[in-house]
Amino acid sequence: MRKNLYKIPALLLMLLVVMSSSVWAAKPSITADSNYLDINTGCYVLEGNVRIETSNRLITADKARVNITSLEVWGQGNITVNQDDITFTGDSVYVDGNSKVATISGNVDLERSGLSIRSDSVKYDWTSKNADFYGNVQTNANGEKSSTDALTYNVRDNKIL
Repeated sequence: MRKNLYKIPALLLMLLVVMSSSVWAAKPSITADSNYLDINTGCYVLEGNVRIETSNRLITADKARVNITSLEVWGQGNITVNQDDITFTGDSVYVDGNSKVATISGNVDLERSGLSIRSDSVKYDWTSKNADFYGNVQTNANGEKSSTDALTYNVRDNKIL
């Protein structure tokens, strides 16, 4: 009977290790040249070569603030937002990780084989895979150029809607 009592704590310990490793795998990887925790806002303040990586998404910036609790990111300067084979660039970004939406502003650019879209801002929804471009939208699709005030592009289907 005593042998079985020793098995239960060992099984519980193994279960805790497995569960904690899956929780840690979901955490983002965040690096920067310098960082500190602002205790007033609960945000990490990052400067220089900022990289925020989670799952298959990568955000780079000159500066950023990250709230791990609310899953929000505010970044400025030389912004790139990558997911899979899509890369957006711009001057600033706000990411709401809970709603899976990124808003990139200032000199926005999306480059993909045979397609280039430039605008003042874009709102990208990771769930629907729609990118809504606003303000001075310039499109070059396989050599055909056009301009408009707003445009929706589905990155999954590689199609302008």
